[in-house]
Amino acid sequence: MNSKVLLIIAAGIAVLMAFTSAYIVNETEQVVVTQFGRVVGTPKQAPGLYFKVPFIQEATYFPKNLLQWEGDPGQIPTLDKTYIWVDVFARWKIVDPIKFFQTVNNTISAQSRLDDIIDPATRNFITSYRLIEAVRRSNRELDTFEIGLEDIQKDPVEQITAGRDKITRGILEQAQPKLSPFGIELVDVKIKRINYVEQVRESVYGRMIAERKQIAEKFRSEGKGEAAKIMGEKERDLKRITSEAYRTAQEIKGKADAESTRLYAQAYGIDPEFYSFMKSLEVYNETLGENSSVVLSTNAEFLKYLKGYK
Repeated sequence: MNSKVLLIIAAGIAVLMAFTSAYIVNETEQVVVTQFGRVVGTPKQAPGLYFKVPFIQEATYFPKNLLQWEGDPGQIPTLDKTYIWVDVFARWKIVDPIKFFQTVNNTISAQSRLDDIIDPATRNFITSYRLIEAVRRSNRELDTFEIGLEDIQKDPVEQITAGRDKITRGILEQAQPKLSPFGIELVDVKIKRINYVEQVRESVYGRMIAERKQIAEKFRSEGKGEAAKIMGEKERDLKRITSEAYRTAQEIKGKADAESTRLYAQAYGIDPEFYSFMKSLEVYNETLGENSSVVLSTNAEFLKYLKGYK
């Protein structure tokens, strides 16, 4: 019975020893083994199963992939004395885990070291160049869509000699030697955003609004001129159409009257006496009403067709 218990206890101790001595390294990790706080052996960077002395040695894990650093946006003056807010980010990785363990020990402390090194490098380069250098990458022609600005006096775009790429590359080259003693490789540094400070931004917005109002006023005046031109052309066309229509109507009416007169003349020309009779009756109808009084001589030509009638 005692032998079985001892065997079980020995087996349990063996399993515990095996469990505490084994550790796994995956593809995104690297491990430094320490004994009483001192590094033992070489770092384990290849993925796989490894063993250490249980309870005495300890495995410390560090990431092997790219890590992110986000700087705090800060107010920085440029070489041309323009105050701007600059927001920078970087990518870094641990290339020497032993140095990293012995100096900064963990990624939180490493972030503080990156703050202390990248921020001053960023400030040095931003203050050494004009604003246009930090904004543009090259001297290519701007492809902004602008309408009606040909009459507005605008300053030509300044030519750059360095550009944003050179500035960020300079920040990287200045910061990297200071990070090497910590086992850190700075892979890339980029400017995320550049913006004017509040006072400058208000001034810029005010100028932009004034320019756009000038453009709008120019469009409005051109529109009013075009509207007046269209209205003038409309009035002219209306008068021309009206006069042409009146002339055409008068021509048609004249032709109709002429044709009517011709037909009347032709009809009455067959019997002139009958024509005279009919015209006299029309005159009688128009001049002699029910309450009309006419005093004429019996020899008057006007009454010649009434003589002899009762």
